[in-house]
Amino acid sequence: MIDGAVANHFTRSAAPGLVGCRLAPRVPTSVVLSDLLGDAPPDRVTLGWLIARLGNRSFGIVLLLLAMLGMLPGVSALAATLLMVAALQMALARRGPIFTRRVAAFPFKTQRVVGMIRRTVPVLHYLERFIRPRWPTPFEATKRAVGIVVILLGLSMLAPVPLSNVPPAILVALIAFAYLEEDGALLCAALGAALLLLAIVATLVWQTLSLAPWLLRLL
Repeated sequence: MIDGAVANHFTRSAAPGLVGCRLAPRVPTSVVLSDLLGDAPPDRVTLGWLIARLGNRSFGIVLLLLAMLGMLPGVSALAATLLMVAALQMALARRGPIFTRRVAAFPFKTQRVVGMIRRTVPVLHYLERFIRPRWPTPFEATKRAVGIVVILLGLSMLAPVPLSNVPPAILVALIAFAYLEEDGALLCAALGAALLLLAIVATLVWQTLSLAPWLLRLL
């Protein structure tokens, strides 16, 4: 097993914040991703490689990167499955994502991942001018809530409808970014939008199931 909770020195903030254990000083997400670009292997990257370099920020960054991969055709189902695995561990209050050796060694093309990060970093850098630590929330409760909501969003990404994976993937990316930047206001807004989307999906599924007997009688 590969454990994302790499031994790091943590500093506990004086008041319970969005992140109860945090790096000192906090490094912007755009900088963390930019550093990954310089260290990326030439051919392929793996989840194990990412987790080993992210330490105690591994949950947020892994969710963010998997959400971005989930927007791409061809890998959305795999990304959604890995998202749910990581989110389940968040809901269980694990310190970092843990994957089996086989899953952690699953390769992604470096060119594809690097291109995705390069397109994302300028957007994050711009957003970081407005997003900041605020609205402190209890660390463990926040972590569990994020994990539960991301599990449900990951399930909705598996719907066999073209482009249905994009809205939940965008929301997962937004939740992960707010979690990383310790912005409680953005996180609350993103979680609210996620619950609204999940309510819409649940309504559509219910209506589809209620129409199924009528459709079967027509066949």
